[in-house]
Amino acid sequence: MGGPGGLRRARRLCHWGPLVALAVVAVCSATAMADAALWYWPLDTAGGSVNFIMLLNWTVMILYNYFSAMFVGPGYVPLGWTPEKSQDCMYLQYCKVCQSYKAPRSHHCRKCNRCVMKMDHHCPWINNCCGYQNHASFTLFLLLAPLGCIHASFIFVMTMYTQLYNRISFGWSSVKIDMSAAKRDPRPIIPFGLSAFAASLFALGLALGTTIAVGMLFIIQMKVILTNKTSIESWIEEKAKDRIQYYQTGETFIFPYDMGSKWKNFKQVFTWSGIPEGDGLDWPVRDGCHQYSLTIEQLKQKADKRVRSVRYRAVEDYSGVCCPVTKGVKTFFTTPCTEEPRIALSKGDLILATRGLKHWMYGEKILDSAADGGIRERGWFPRKCVEKCQYDSETDQPVDGEKKNR
Repeated sequence: MGGPGGLRRARRLCHWGPLVALAVVAVCSATAMADAALWYWPLDTAGGSVNFIMLLNWTVMILYNYFSAMFVGPGYVPLGWTPEKSQDCMYLQYCKVCQSYKAPRSHHCRKCNRCVMKMDHHCPWINNCCGYQNHASFTLFLLLAPLGCIHASFIFVMTMYTQLYNRISFGWSSVKIDMSAAKRDPRPIIPFGLSAFAASLFALGLALGTTIAVGMLFIIQMKVILTNKTSIESWIEEKAKDRIQYYQTGETFIFPYDMGSKWKNFKQVFTWSGIPEGDGLDWPVRDGCHQYSLTIEQLKQKADKRVRSVRYRAVEDYSGVCCPVTKGVKTFFTTPCTEEPRIALSKGDLILATRGLKHWMYGEKILDSAADGGIRERGWFPRKCVEKCQYDSETDQPVDGEKKNR
């Protein structure tokens, strides 16, 4: 049993995201420990000991939550899952890959190739999805990493300052600083030369960059957690407002999982036991909302996307590379910053575009003209490789016509 599980963990670890993340943690932690021994020797004073123990504590807690988020995973909808009441199937989408219905708040991840419970996003840095089971550990990692980096940055700055203070006279005769820790006898075993200074400066840059980047991700995650949403559900809510405004239906979409209190929403993710509330399939909803309010809205948006999609025909070949060098400088430098796939195009291919940027579009390539709409391959492609067909594929109406009404 340990063999296959260990192999899966090794494969998950052997990815550019975890390797880069762990390398940053290793460089910052190892350099901070070495610099701490130079600046504030832990065996001489209680303050030095506390400083070193805190530094070790940050590293242990960061790695614990990081590996928990990576290896525990988000939790997956059981293969072949159906709701207890068969009539509830009409409110749910069906996943052909997993051969099961998509439970409320679940989404199919192309990377994991499974339907993920309460999927927030697929994170390349942990090479796994963030979802129901690991949302708390992932968010704690996003909190602890900047805090540890701030502590390490302080150590880097103080070490470089005190070591340079001992070697160079800056003429700061009025500055009174206790340099006893730096001038103790005997000297530390670790020498602080030019290479050590460069290493500390490099680690300082990594720590500050990590603090800013990961800190912003933490703020984003806390915003969605305090409203009991995921990043995907926030996007669904925005599309619901756009759909209602587009068709002017007069509907009012209320997000069903917001408990009305930030503390109650917080407790849905963070618990004393470390195990999130519920089973990942059934969720409490606020008063006045249906158990399947969100999934019903998703079905409406799926139908709306089919109606509002526009047919394009490929006029140039496209290999499907992320940053094509032959499609223009603007196309090269404005490639979508997402792990969503690109689709290769051959001249004459038909594509149903559902959204787009200035130089890129996202859509579904029609591979087979079957009765149910055909099998389609989804992804991004350069806008200059296609041209709009005269008639919309779904409605057989002119593309530039009036807005449709429902």
